[in-house]
Amino acid sequence: MKRILIADDHEVVRSGLRAIIESRADWAVSGEAVNGKDAFVRTQEMKPDVAILDYSMPLMTGVEVSRRIRSSHLRTEVLILTMHDSEAILAEVLMAGVRGFLLKSDARGHLIAAVEALLEHRPYFSSLVLEKLLHDYQLSKRDRPAIELSSREHNVVQLIAEGHTNRSIGAVMDLSVKTVETHRASAMRKLGVSSTAELVRYAIRAKLVGL
Repeated sequence: MKRILIADDHEVVRSGLRAIIESRADWAVSGEAVNGKDAFVRTQEMKPDVAILDYSMPLMTGVEVSRRIRSSHLRTEVLILTMHDSEAILAEVLMAGVRGFLLKSDARGHLIAAVEALLEHRPYFSSLVLEKLLHDYQLSKRDRPAIELSSREHNVVQLIAEGHTNRSIGAVMDLSVKTVETHRASAMRKLGVSSTAELVRYAIRAKLVGL
């Protein structure tokens, strides 16, 4: 029996999600939470296979809960639900190591498929999100010269987008933290970006991270 945690501060949303989850005989709702703090505590206690978290929750956002789940080395996969198809939110979600992102408007038609993917440790992003990313990517390419990153800059940007710190990137690539910072700064200069969020958005558009 696969265990699913549902966290949302609206009872009507939780009820709807619970009904969809419980339509599968081999799935069970192991718990519910009404705020981010409660969601993290229940995830620690119950260790569900998948935690469905609302992006906007009191006390702690779904993304912050996701970061804490990851830092606690729990095997729980996370599906973030949101009403907004903002690219900035998607970048924040990816930086937190989340591999599932679904618009609430898509939940009825896509929730089962999303949870199935996460149970198999595969990423899931709804089609509307991918369409928006493709549209934004195509717009960003217009009249923009090709940008050439070195292989190391490419690898550093990819690892940043996957949520790694400079220190962990150094460990993965066998580089000093200072060298990682140099490659990071060089990549940002070439790409004309000034923040980690912009760097992650580039990685999404360039398909450096798996969706």
